[in-house]
Amino acid sequence: MSLKKYQEIKENYKELTQKLSDPKVVSDSLLFQKLAKEHKESAPLVLKIERLEKIEKHLDENRTILKEEKDKEFTQIAQAEILKLEKEKEELENELALAFLLKDPFDLKNVILEIRAGTGGDEAALFASDLFKMYSQYAQNKGWVVEILSSSSQEVGGFKEIIFRIQGEGAYSKLKFESGVHRVQRIPKTEAKGRIHTSTATVAVLPEAEEMELEIKPEELRIDVFRASGPGGQSVNTTDSAVRITHLPTSIVVSCQDEKSQLKNREKALKILRSRLLAQQQEEEMKKRGSERKLQIGTGERAEKIRTYNFPQSRITDHRINHTTRNLERILNGELDELVEKLENENQKRLSEK
Repeated sequence: MSLKKYQEIKENYKELTQKLSDPKVVSDSLLFQKLAKEHKESAPLVLKIERLEKIEKHLDENRTILKEEKDKEFTQIAQAEILKLEKEKEELENELALAFLLKDPFDLKNVILEIRAGTGGDEAALFASDLFKMYSQYAQNKGWVVEILSSSSQEVGGFKEIIFRIQGEGAYSKLKFESGVHRVQRIPKTEAKGRIHTSTATVAVLPEAEEMELEIKPEELRIDVFRASGPGGQSVNTTDSAVRITHLPTSIVVSCQDEKSQLKNREKALKILRSRLLAQQQEEEMKKRGSERKLQIGTGERAEKIRTYNFPQSRITDHRINHTTRNLERILNGELDELVEKLENENQKRLSEK
């Protein structure tokens, strides 16, 4: 990376620092939050760049000693210092290059997860519930906050669909590789002959979009209200509190009925809609950068089978990285770090080989 680029990053960081103390910015909570995130994200890079500049300065000083100093002992010390600094410089430059290569503008964001039962009937709905519990426990282990935005349950238990938000710094960076088809192989409780069934559930991981990131014009929306219903279609509310929002330009439809308040359901539906639109923009951008897309761990497409949970053998296999672990129970209890780290490392490896 060029020195010019390093200077641009430092100047941008300096400007952000100044803006964050500007009373006009401080009074605008949305703008302040946006700039504060940018500032925090840039800080580690700026520290590395400043360290690199100090190394360059010390290298120049020691090279001058080699040229001008006649004392052999001093020149030997300078030569050893140069070798040490050059090695440190190379490592730091590689770290900076990798940091820019892996930079994902959504990494620090909260996430919205959408889990839907796939093939397998009631068993698929129960598996969708297991996945929700797994991610919820993982979030709790990280000190993050889980908020259910929308859900549709089955009479036998489990979810036909559940959409929830995880609020926590770096949540998207840790969960972004979870999108795709998750497959379970186990003996259902209702199976009298003890046969193993295969069922699926799909997971979509969306970076949460903030209001200022996406402008949604009122005329682009059709908003319908209806009476909320529970499993089997029975009415669970006597008022028209459920909300269905259709984004006319894209035909994306979002429904929310969990809250008794129509206003709260509307707010949650808009939150989901914004995140789906942001994810759609991300998908379109990735298609333009086709070569980079192929290097990623998975494409995020919902049709891609990414993982199998085999209960009889207490085994989980992630098909994208050919990794198998026997820690099925622990992982379903939210101990996802093993898989998350493997996926992050493999993604880093692939991108660094680009």
